[in-house]
Order: sequence, then structure tokens, then C-alpha cells
Amino acid sequence: MASRPLGSSGLEVSALSVGSWQTFEHLPRETGIAILATARDAGIGFFDDARYDDRTGAAPMETGYSEVVFGEIFRGAGLKREAAVVANKLWWEFWPEQSAGQELDASLARMGFDYVDLIYANPPPKGLSVAELVGAVAELVSSGKARAWGIVNWPAALIAEAAGAAGGSAPALCAAQLPYSLVQRSPVEDEDMVHVLRAGGIPVVASFVLAGGALTGKYRPGDERSGQASGGRVAARLHDPSLRPALSAGEQLRALADEAGTTPAAMAIAWTLSNPDVASVLFGATSPAQVLQNAAAPDLLSSMDADLLARLRQIGP
Repeated sequence: MASRPLGSSGLEVSALSVGSWQTFEHLPRETGIAILATARDAGIGFFDDARYDDRTGAAPMETGYSEVVFGEIFRGAGLKREAAVVANKLWWEFWPEQSAGQELDASLARMGFDYVDLIYANPPPKGLSVAELVGAVAELVSSGKARAWGIVNWPAALIAEAAGAAGGSAPALCAAQLPYSLVQRSPVEDEDMVHVLRAGGIPVVASFVLAGGALTGKYRPGDERSGQASGGRVAARLHDPSLRPALSAGEQLRALADEAGTTPAAMAIAWTLSNPDVASVLFGATSPAQVLQNAAAPDLLSSMDADLLARLRQIGP
């Protein structure tokens, strides 16, 4: 799988990346190991981890068990640390009692890693200025605990402020993880966001590209049987009116994918990758089969013509 530069960081990342949000602690260990091993064999070398509160009721710790599990399956899959790009996040949840360095130290201890390649910063909490945040992540990079930094879900004005605060005295902001899909074009395609990201040479790592599963084409609005059969994050919300546009788009996408001889998920991911401002597409998977389906997206994009991309763009809005 072709790699793409992550801003000016010197990091090269695969066009696809595998996330772990609310996933691996709900699966048998062997399934998680198989998912990461399949991703590696498909050419995916970019992995996204994050700390969050336990929702299984069975974890030995209140928060961060997701990081423990990720570290275990990463090693279980035989992944080489130096051959992978691993990202994690600063949530500032316990700031100011816990500094950025202390938050990352705790995450690294749970993961069993010495460093992360990319640390994403959540927007600064009340009382922490953007300049102070930039200084804090700069210290993480200079210490070797992180190789580069990015932001997750910041508005354009705040990204511009962070890029300006970094200037020449701190490592440049190298990635913006933002939701982006056929049914959610904003904020990635908003004029102010495009301007800020291009001016700073900051690529997008696209998240929520399948709208929680709605763009897989497995679900139909109001059809409880499709949810029961397929599971997934949207399965319990098929009667939610706010989800209807995404589910409708999923049906249109499925018809177009059938015509093209591919899967709706691969087609949705390929469309997201067609945006030159996107460096990588982040997705979650609960089986090796899902990884393989999604991994077809980069090759699919190379075979798409302008007409097919235009037809795809008509889905959603």
C-alpha cells in the first residue's frame, strides 16, 4: 500500500489506518491479533490508539484498559514497533493535576511502549492557552516520547492559532484528525478549514468515514432485522430520524458498489482518499474480513474515473 507524507514531520503513513475506539476490549484476543496481523499483511502500518473509560464492566481499571489491550494484541500480532506508526491522544481530562507529560507517560506504561510516533491533542481545556499547549507538546517531541504532533477535532481558527504559535520554535503541526465522509463534508471541505490546512501544510487523517457503519449498505432505515443481523454502532438507532440521510446514502452507495463490482465500504473510503488534502483514512474493524474489504480502497481509487467520482459525490448531500 502506498504511503503518504504526514506534513513536514518526516513520517510516512499508509493510506489507511486502523483505529481501536471501543473495539478490541469487546473482542476475543485472538480476533484482535488477527485483525492487526491482517492489516499489516495488507500493507497498513498506521495504528491509532486512545484511552477511554471502560464500558465492559469487566476491565481491571476504570480508564485506559483499551491501551493495555492494544499493546497486547500489537505484540501478539508480531508487529515490529519500528516498522509501525502508532498514534495516541492527549485528552487533558485530568489537567492541570496531570501534565501532558504525565498523561502520555501513563498511556505509554499501559501500552508497553517507549514512545508514540504521533500524539494528537484534543482542544485545550479551560485555563490552558493554545501557546501553552503547543509548548507542552513540543516538550513531548523533544523528549523523544513522541515523534510528531497533531490535533483532533479542532475548529479552523484554533488550528491557525496553534500553527502560528508553533512558528519556528516548536515542531510543526503535522496532522488534523477530522470526521470526513460522503455524508459529512464539513469541516474538512469548509473554505476556512481548507485555507488553514493548506497554508500550514497540514494533511487530514479522516475519521468516521463510514458514518458509524451507515455507509456499509448493511442497514435500512427502520428495518430492525438488518440491525439484528449485522450489529454495529447504528444497529440500535435505525428508527432515529437524524440517521435517515446516512442510511439512505448507504443504500445508494450499495447500488453503485454493486454496479462497480466492489463493496460500499471500499467505495466510501476510496472517495474520501480522493481528496488530495487527506493523508490517511482511519477505520475500525471487528474482523479480518472487514480489514480486507477496506484495504481494497486504494486500488479501487486508482481504477475510478472522473465520472464515477462525480456520481459518488452526488451521494450524501
